[in-house]
Amino acid sequence: MFRSYNSAKKNIVTLILPFLLTLGLVVACNSGSQTPTNTASSPNSTATAQASVEGIPIGAAIAQTSNTALIGQEQVIGLQIAEKFFNQQGGVNGTPIKLILQDTAGDEQGAINAFNTLINQDKVVAIIGPTSSQQAFAADPVAERAQVPVLAPSNTAKGIPQIGKYISRVSAPIAIVAPNAVREALKLNPKIKKVAVFYAQNNAFSKSETEIFQQTVKDQKLDLVTVQKFQTTDTDFQTQATNAMNLKPDLIIISSWTSDGGNLVKQLRELGYQGLIVGGNGLNTSNVFPICQKLCDGIIIAQAYSPALDNPINKSFREAYMTKNKKEPPQFSAQAFAGVQVLVEALKSVDNQTKISTLPLDQLRSKLNEEIVKGTYETPLGKIAFDPEGEVKQEQFFVAQIKMDADGKKGTFAFLK
Repeated sequence: MFRSYNSAKKNIVTLILPFLLTLGLVVACNSGSQTPTNTASSPNSTATAQASVEGIPIGAAIAQTSNTALIGQEQVIGLQIAEKFFNQQGGVNGTPIKLILQDTAGDEQGAINAFNTLINQDKVVAIIGPTSSQQAFAADPVAERAQVPVLAPSNTAKGIPQIGKYISRVSAPIAIVAPNAVREALKLNPKIKKVAVFYAQNNAFSKSETEIFQQTVKDQKLDLVTVQKFQTTDTDFQTQATNAMNLKPDLIIISSWTSDGGNLVKQLRELGYQGLIVGGNGLNTSNVFPICQKLCDGIIIAQAYSPALDNPINKSFREAYMTKNKKEPPQFSAQAFAGVQVLVEALKSVDNQTKISTLPLDQLRSKLNEEIVKGTYETPLGKIAFDPEGEVKQEQFFVAQIKMDADGKKGTFAFLK
């Protein structure tokens, strides 16, 4: 009349097991602070084991906390849109991908910890990240030693692809992008003669970017009247701003992160500076708007992405982003999306040659790395490819100027022609 205890226990387990697996999947996907799902038991486990529940695991080491998160937040949105989009398109020849997020926070150790977890615990086939170049110089060597492909979505400092064979990037180097903003400023005001430069001296990206800006100033035969240094953690820039303004510059160039750069812009305007401001890549986000508000108006920023780029994949990405966020997509979201796209298409190429399900993980990582640099990809950034070192080759670039609403609560990036 009653079933045995063992029989009942077996049926209960059968009923709840799928739910537990699903729960584990959600936790692994949505929070780097939780214990991620372990997708393979050893480095040589095949992709069949990895994909059996979650799909092919792709790591994402992104800053979700700290001041760097103002950029990381936009990257996470781009990654989420890409995961949904490419899985709806069939994933990798019918096998879905599964993004596993780990928070790098804002420092080097956070990135190293995230990389180690993704490589050794989550057994990912590749890593997208980290958010900052400073973190990349610390964490990328970890992946290089483990022979795990890394595709940087926002590391623009000099020397990133040269870290090693397994390091590539979809983010164009600042040496190519930054000079465009200075040239555009000269079009808007041909009378510019004197230039003041500000940069965060404790950040590898800012130090690399300011070198390019300073060289561009010299190339344009302009007078570099002062170079002012600060820390990314600074909030008071009165001394540096006053020192620069006493020299009456016609143009100010800022290399910073979002929070410090936004505060610097605000204080410069409050002190009476009325000239043009060129911002580096750290100000290339609408997350700067709440910081300097209406005083953000007029900042000129070079771009590696335009929402108006006319190709099918960008139209799909733009539509998905606007549906989700009710505004135009920013560069950092587009670059993160492009990073996922490159990995998906490279994985398809690997699978077309040798079924991923038959490859040990170490071989899959190696073959994937080889395919990444072989391909040409039509992305929201336009057509991109890679040189043998993993440096991105991108065809189109843009410049935008921030236009704030009168109340300073909302703004847009108006692209200049």
